[in-house]
Amino acid sequence: MDQIELNVTKREVLGKKVRFLRRQGITPVHLFGHGIESLALQCDSVELQHVLAEAGQTRLISLKFDDKKRQGMVVVREVQRETRNGGLLHVDFYEVKMAEAVKVEVPILIVGESPLLKLKENLLIQELNSLTVECLPAKIPATIEVDLATFTETDQAVRVKDIELDEEISVLNNPELPVVRIQSRPLEKIEEEVVEEVEAVEAPEVVPGAEEKESKQEK
Repeated sequence: MDQIELNVTKREVLGKKVRFLRRQGITPVHLFGHGIESLALQCDSVELQHVLAEAGQTRLISLKFDDKKRQGMVVVREVQRETRNGGLLHVDFYEVKMAEAVKVEVPILIVGESPLLKLKENLLIQELNSLTVECLPAKIPATIEVDLATFTETDQAVRVKDIELDEEISVLNNPELPVVRIQSRPLEKIEEEVVEEVEAVEAPEVVPGAEEKESKQEK
C-alpha cells in the first residue's frame, strides 16, 4: 500500500485571522501528540482534501515539513467543516510513535447479504458505526467488517465480543454491546403500512372548485 504524504508549513496566522488563509486556499491544521510540543501548521486545501479522502481516520499520513528538518507519522483526529457547503475549516492531526499503541475509532463496514432481509417484516438495525480500538499504528485496520451472511434467524445480533480481530488489536467497547441485529417487526405494523399505501393509491384526486360546480348543476 502506497504511503500517504501531506506537505505542511509552520503557521504564523492564528485566531480569527485564519479566515484570510482559507480565502487563499490554505487550511489551518494543528499537530499534537504524546510527549511532543503542539504545532500550528497550514497546508494546501486541495491537497488536504485528497489526503483526507484517501486516509480517512485510520490510515497513517506522513507529514512533510517545508524545512525538511523533521517529519512525522500522524492520524486524523478531528475534521471541522462548514455547515453549509462542507468546506474545510480546520484539521487536527495526532502524531504517533510506531512502537507505542494508539487509540483510534475504526468504522464498521456492513458486507454480505442475509436472506432474512428479503422479507418485508425484517429490519436491519445498526447500533454502532465504529469501534474504539487500541494497537500499534501499523496494525490499525482501515475498517471492521460485519458479514450479514452469518444471520440465519430473526432477532439475531452480532455483539462486540463476536467480532474477531488480530490478537494484537484490543477493542475497548463494552463486549456485550450489539453492533448489528436483524429485528422482526410486528405484523400489525406491517398491515397498517399496507393499508396506508392502498388508501393513498385509491384516494380520488380532488379538483379545486369541482364540488361547487356539481352543486350548481344539481340545482
